[in-house]
Amino acid sequence: MLMLEPKTFTLNDIEKGARIYFIGIGGISMNGLARLAKHAGFVVGGSDNHPGERTEILEAQGIKIYNSQVAANIDDFKPDYLVKTAAILPHNEEVKRATELDLQIFDRAEFLGAFTRTYKNVINVSGTHGKTTTTSMISLMMIDEGLDPTVHLGADLDIFNGTIRTGSHDLLVSEACEFNRSFLNFSSTTAVITNIDHDHVDCYPTIEDVIDVFARFIRLVDDNGYVVVSGHDKNIAKSVKEAEEFFKENGRTLPQIVTCATDKEICEVTGKTADFIADNIRFNNGLPEFDIVVKGEESVRVSLKIPGSHNIANALNAAAAAYLNGATLESIRTALDSFGGADGRYTVKGQYKGCDVVVDYAHHPTAARATIEAASNMPHGDILVVFQPLTFNRTKLLFEDYVTSLLPCKKVLFAEIFSDRENDTLGMSSKLISDEINKRGGDAEFYEDREELKKRIDELIKPGDIILILGPEDIRSLGDELCPEK
Repeated sequence: MLMLEPKTFTLNDIEKGARIYFIGIGGISMNGLARLAKHAGFVVGGSDNHPGERTEILEAQGIKIYNSQVAANIDDFKPDYLVKTAAILPHNEEVKRATELDLQIFDRAEFLGAFTRTYKNVINVSGTHGKTTTTSMISLMMIDEGLDPTVHLGADLDIFNGTIRTGSHDLLVSEACEFNRSFLNFSSTTAVITNIDHDHVDCYPTIEDVIDVFARFIRLVDDNGYVVVSGHDKNIAKSVKEAEEFFKENGRTLPQIVTCATDKEICEVTGKTADFIADNIRFNNGLPEFDIVVKGEESVRVSLKIPGSHNIANALNAAAAAYLNGATLESIRTALDSFGGADGRYTVKGQYKGCDVVVDYAHHPTAARATIEAASNMPHGDILVVFQPLTFNRTKLLFEDYVTSLLPCKKVLFAEIFSDRENDTLGMSSKLISDEINKRGGDAEFYEDREELKKRIDELIKPGDIILILGPEDIRSLGDELCPEK
């Protein structure tokens, strides 16, 4: 079997009919990659220690699923290549067996990178917050324009019946996550950077490290391509400047920087007024309406079905990327007017005892603040926030940000920190955040037990309230428990 260079190979370098095995195949990104690989003509199988709905869907599509991760699976499936997530460690039995057999092993990001080098045009959407929403919006705009994109998302989208859409080889729209420098494996003709905040602190000890890796991401964009950015983000401005210096030093042309903003002020990124502006912003029952103005020359009015000022920014970035890749303003309007959100991004799960139950992945302090603000603009009585931080590293480094973001809430119920990739708690607990909020005059409670948490929700709510559940999938599943499907 030909050994492939992870940074340069494309799917076209793998012979059709090759057998590809995915470890952690039930994961959000991995299940989508497995489906894309099957569509591309490969024989696909994989394993997951936590089988569920996603693995059942893959099985129904003819993909072999193993519900444990043991060496015998490799001998049974006889893969030519193996793909694993970053959470799979070298002592994993399947990895060890594949190594003994001298099989080539790719990380998830390396394999996704092979997809980005297979398509003529690639829109990669990056940023600390808003990637999934922005990617979804772009995809719908391109579909409405009839451009038939292939799509890879980090969440389920109802119209895709999953996380991916199989389309033509002319256009790929994909999320590009900075965790573990994953997006440095990707090739882009258009890169979107929604924002830059300090996150994934286990990979990036300082904000300067985050700024630097985004500059490196920009360096991977085609010289004739585009970089769509939020024009007033000071950290993006630093990344663009760093990338620009690299291009000059290496005799290359900086891709065209396209800025977006919700005002007509001079952008920090370019020193000019933004190319795409959201103007005449209004809120109707908490939902934004605004004009998208392109370089002061043409415009279209859009009405969002998802709340929050942050979604105005997401929509504007999406519109810019889609417009630059052939979408008309009419297709942009149609897509935004109909978009109801991706799963887990301000998703209204239903009603529980007369209250709207809303779940959102907003696990970072900045995202939590934006989502709480969005909920506060919706019709409601009180807002009961149920919050679960994600990872001990993040909680330790951003502790003060968690406190200040959640302190203004009328009531916060904390679940314990969730982490599936750390062995050391670093002395962190959600109780510490809860206690500090109370010391500063706020109102927070901590619950280790899920059933006790649910009982407390029952005691606090009244009809007309919003139950806002924020954090990783572990706590968002509480929304399904409160609002089971009929």
